[in-house]
Amino acid sequence: MQTPDSWVVLKIAAETGVIYKVLAGWSGGYLDGDSWRLNSGINIVFERKDQVDFYGNSGSLYVCKKGTYGLGMGTSGIYNDIVSRFGDKVEMMPEDTDWRNLL
Repeated sequence: MQTPDSWVVLKIAAETGVIYKVLAGWSGGYLDGDSWRLNSGINIVFERKDQVDFYGNSGSLYVCKKGTYGLGMGTSGIYNDIVSRFGDKVEMMPEDTDWRNLL
């Protein structure tokens, strides 16, 4: 189970159709640097009162708190790199997305 400090959902237009992925970030401490992950693709979503649970194609679970949606220091650079490589094939979903009806 992954519980990121910040997260966004990316909508990616692939040749096989639309894929949604979680771009998640964690803030490092004094001895650790920031880290990030891009999940394998969302296949199940459970929206709860204060969090959204995203299950990935690989079996991973991202438990994302609703108040932490957005790009962090580490993930903003990663997002910009993804957009520069793939252009308009990548879109960040808005925070007020109805996650229950994402798929």
